[in-house]
Amino acid sequence: MTNDDRRPPGFRSRWITGPASDSPGPLVATLTDYRAQRLLDLPGIARRGWSLSRLWPVLPGAVGMWLWADLGGRRAGSLSVWRSEDDLRAFVRLPEHVRIMRDYRHRGALHSRTWILETLDRAALWRAMSD
Repeated sequence: MTNDDRRPPGFRSRWITGPASDSPGPLVATLTDYRAQRLLDLPGIARRGWSLSRLWPVLPGAVGMWLWADLGGRRAGSLSVWRSEDDLRAFVRLPEHVRIMRDYRHRGALHSRTWILETLDRAALWRAMSD
């Protein structure tokens, strides 16, 4: 990612709690960062991501997440925490997620990173957006 990609997003959703919100560490954090080729594609991407977030409260292993967007950078994504890598992989395989990825695959570039958290510190996690 370039330095421009590390600026704070202009929009962040509220923290959406999952059913595994009381899980002790270690936990798995993942940051997804999608940059649309055209600004006109960003509303559809954001709408589909928001729709997918409605599943969050019942997803096995979901601890919590934010959705975020940076309109000036044509970027949108999520910062999520999971109980385990297996739970994250199960989410990635959900038919709803697969459809979104297939529909927008050729309309931009996706970057992601995953790391281990010893404990959940939401302030520190959000600061990780610029690391």
